[in-house]
Amino acid sequence: MIFSTAQKLAAEGLGTTLLLAIVVGSGVMGETLADGNDAIALMGNTIATGAGLVILILIFGPVSGAHFNPAVTLAFLLRREISPTLAGAYFMVQIIGAIAGVAIAHAMFDLEIMQQSVKARSGLGQALGEGVATFGLAMTILGCVRFRPENTAMAVGLFITAGYWFTSSTSFANPAVTIARTFTDTFAGIRSADAPVFLLAQFAAAALAVGVAGWLFSPRDERTAARYSDAHEKGAKSAL
Repeated sequence: MIFSTAQKLAAEGLGTTLLLAIVVGSGVMGETLADGNDAIALMGNTIATGAGLVILILIFGPVSGAHFNPAVTLAFLLRREISPTLAGAYFMVQIIGAIAGVAIAHAMFDLEIMQQSVKARSGLGQALGEGVATFGLAMTILGCVRFRPENTAMAVGLFITAGYWFTSSTSFANPAVTIARTFTDTFAGIRSADAPVFLLAQFAAAALAVGVAGWLFSPRDERTAARYSDAHEKGAKSAL
């Protein structure tokens, strides 16, 4: 199946919008029903986000690849599996869609549409948590694409579900999500002052994952063949 650029951008934008509506909306619902118990609120937030991701990837994946995440788009850009022009367009619609999703979540719960978060998420531990979360997410995607493409949606949902609990940052693992969550002063929020460190950790971890996956997931015979092909091509060009 071949989809137009407009269809791909619409899928990325709509998917990211729905993802943030799920993240923020379930955070509001969880905090409201948990009656001050943050563990219960986080559990509700986690289940909704993990389940929602599986569904969104299943329905939008065939159209756009279901990145919903500039760090994931960067990974595929570095692997030369998406053009720079399309990657830039993905970045734009992902961020716009994420902010729209936050606004929709606020509207559903009769909250102020645009807010400024004051929730602190600072410190080296949280930055490291974001690096670990994004690295793990990227490795999950790249590993599944290489060996188990039919299981990608489930694997991503499960990794993010785990990441909410084992990382210090509760696994944003997504620059668009990070930017959008500065606009909500709810359970899911993050101060704008803390966002740049998260963004740096996320992009750096995605780039690192590309390098690690490129080596780890390529059998020795394939790497040897690739080197031979490159050397042969260079030799042919030299002969010309």
